[in-house]
Amino acid sequence: MARGKLRIYLGAAPGVGKTYNALSEAQRRHSRGTDIVVGFVEVHGRRLVAELLDGLEVLPRLLPHNGSATSAELDVDAVLARRPQVAVVDELAHTNTPGSRNPKRWQDIDELLDAGIDVISTLNIEHLESLNDVVEQITGVRQRQTIPDEVVRRADQIELCDMSPHALRRRMAHGNIYPAEKVDAALSNYFREGNLTALRELALLWVADRVDEGLSRYRGEHKIRQTWEARERIVVALTGGPEGETLIRRAARIAARARGGQPQPSHLMAVHVVSSNRPTRPRPSVIARQKQLLAQLGGTYHQVIGDDVPSALLEFARGANATQIVLGTSRRRSWQYVFGPGVGTIVARESGDIDVHIVTHEEAGRGRGLLPPLARGGGLGRMRRAWGWLLGVLLPPLLTAVLHLPALEPFDRTTEFLLFLPLTVVVALVGGLWPAVVSAVMGSLLLNVLFTEPVYRLTIDRVDNFIALMVFVVVGVLVAIVVGLANRRSLQAARARAEASTLSLLAGSVLSGNEPLPSLLQRIRENFGQRSVALIEQQDDARWRLVDHIGPAPCRSPDDADALVSVSDTLALALRGRVLPASDRRVLSVFATHIGIALERQRLTLDAAEARRQVAGNKIRTALLAAVSHDLRTPITSIKASVSSLRATDIELDEADRRELLANIEDASDRLNDLVGNLLDMSRLQTDTVRPNFKSVGLEEVVPATLIGMQENNVIVDVPDNLPRVRVDTGLLERAVANVVQNATRHNRDTFGPVRVAASALGDTVELRVADHGPGASDEAKDRMFEAFQRLGDTPRGTGIGLGLAVARGFTEAMEGTLVAEDTPGGGLTMVFTLRSVGSDHTARVGGK
Repeated sequence: MARGKLRIYLGAAPGVGKTYNALSEAQRRHSRGTDIVVGFVEVHGRRLVAELLDGLEVLPRLLPHNGSATSAELDVDAVLARRPQVAVVDELAHTNTPGSRNPKRWQDIDELLDAGIDVISTLNIEHLESLNDVVEQITGVRQRQTIPDEVVRRADQIELCDMSPHALRRRMAHGNIYPAEKVDAALSNYFREGNLTALRELALLWVADRVDEGLSRYRGEHKIRQTWEARERIVVALTGGPEGETLIRRAARIAARARGGQPQPSHLMAVHVVSSNRPTRPRPSVIARQKQLLAQLGGTYHQVIGDDVPSALLEFARGANATQIVLGTSRRRSWQYVFGPGVGTIVARESGDIDVHIVTHEEAGRGRGLLPPLARGGGLGRMRRAWGWLLGVLLPPLLTAVLHLPALEPFDRTTEFLLFLPLTVVVALVGGLWPAVVSAVMGSLLLNVLFTEPVYRLTIDRVDNFIALMVFVVVGVLVAIVVGLANRRSLQAARARAEASTLSLLAGSVLSGNEPLPSLLQRIRENFGQRSVALIEQQDDARWRLVDHIGPAPCRSPDDADALVSVSDTLALALRGRVLPASDRRVLSVFATHIGIALERQRLTLDAAEARRQVAGNKIRTALLAAVSHDLRTPITSIKASVSSLRATDIELDEADRRELLANIEDASDRLNDLVGNLLDMSRLQTDTVRPNFKSVGLEEVVPATLIGMQENNVIVDVPDNLPRVRVDTGLLERAVANVVQNATRHNRDTFGPVRVAASALGDTVELRVADHGPGASDEAKDRMFEAFQRLGDTPRGTGIGLGLAVARGFTEAMEGTLVAEDTPGGGLTMVFTLRSVGSDHTARVGGK
């Protein structure tokens, strides 16, 4: 039996229309006669979704043993018994009720697929396991219901349900997603425009990656090897001549037609290949005009080093993923083609999948030197080539002089020929092809004139001598060619190893997320020997902005760069120091890609942090309104009532009543002062304005002073005098300890004993423990109680707004200490302060005096 096919409607967030699209597809198939049923769909009160169920067969849900209709699940057995062609099952990542057939709904769907039933389902991007932590960073909410990515990747079809953040928020505001009472909270938290934009980008990128996998699989199955480039990138080859402006305009028109508008920096690139041995020096005014024209047309200028112009040009184009190359017609005269084909001919022949445009211009055929440039050295260094030329010119005459010594006169012609041959080999090994060719030619001439009959004449009277001379020249040239090829292959292998090692380290560091953007820029600077590396971004007004840089005098625009690589349509990597060879740009383009990833991760992290700050701010504002409306109002009401009673003239108060009313005013004022103080402290913590003033103090000095005014019979203090001194801010520590002790006395049950405050040394830290015998707290509550505006469920209203412990932990962490909750033996809760002692290596120094 063939396995069924899974079709998933994927969305960036709730409300983008996943269920609506799934049911619309079900209606289309039903109208075509397909046997289709609805196994499980959540309508959530949406009228348009409910209307799409009309006419479709809806199978009953499976109720759990407790009979709760709200937790009904998909009835897998009912679907298998009905055995339709297609089943619609909503919410692929749903977690089933405990005791169900499978823990997860996707496992239910897997059973249906194994039975040969096609399934249509829905999923939000937030539920993918691999993106769970990213979604939490963006939204501040951790999704409990997740699904392995591999389950989704196995789907036969994934259709993205896309909607702009503005449209989705409008749907939310109209009440088309959540009930009216939840709309305001949703819009100000999860459904903020920044959150929705980031989630939308995640969904688009994930689906794009899935499409790329499908394309790669298709190309592999059909053995397709040529490049399929979905986006056009144009490279225009410049020579530094005046014809460059014509070529740039022609390339810009090609790029504009491909893009349907103005070309972008990553789509139009001009490259000038210069030789490392004899760099051309075009007129600065010509280059300046061409750079200005490129900037106006949205392109970028690049200069690379390469001895072989066609190879360097093609290497640059492939490294930039170019799809088309634009070259000018050669300026060489007709007779100069005797020395070989032009650059355009070679590029067109070796371009492979890259289209090549040869553009005519006014400078064509006007000449550019007497001889074409010759290949030099095969990658040999300048010093080595210089020695090669020196040896190639001097060794043949020197050997000739040696052979004319009287002691060597008896040598025959064959021996003399053989002695010249290793000389040519030595020159080839040192200097490469052309010095060896010169050496072979000079040697053959000297052998002909000085050693071959008739002597001192270029003529040769014997055929065997002529053949020997020709063989000598051919062998010398062949040896030189082999040596040159070996040198090039050796350099290519070394470069390939270096590139592989660099890219492996780069990929590992970026994918692990451990290498920040400045570190990547520093690595580029070191690997490519540059003075400075800058990441620049084009703004809406077409001006460039410096995002980040390493090194002195960073480039602030593409025109300042010695090497430029596009990261995206608006980002570019600008290097200053030296012009790079074309082969280096391939590795640099990979660095640029990872730079883009690192920058995106950095910005997402900042967006996530901002989102968390906004969530915290919204939470504080909401809680502050609640505090003002009730918790702050209670002591104010008590104060006003007591003052009104004292000022009343229609009743007489005895001294005891007056003392009681004044005591009420004092207690309410203290309570109000504590509430306002905690609110102000929490505000300081939220805005990161707490700056500790560290001092070396003893806890035996701080703790007793903190507890002055508290009921002495409710608190026992046990702080020895011989404890190590701690480096803390005395004011912050007093406030934190006071809040914790007040909280402990509030919950303590006196029948089990008073609150105990004890201190002890532990390694390089000092612990201060505040133990009560109250009701205690669950493990979950221990983590939650330190959040702002959290109170235990049995705490009566009017006793606080849930900020005391949050402020205490915030102040303690500002002093680089910790505050945690533990169970008290026999029942209750113990708050443990851990503070660094003065002798600790990790003692905080920030803000110290």
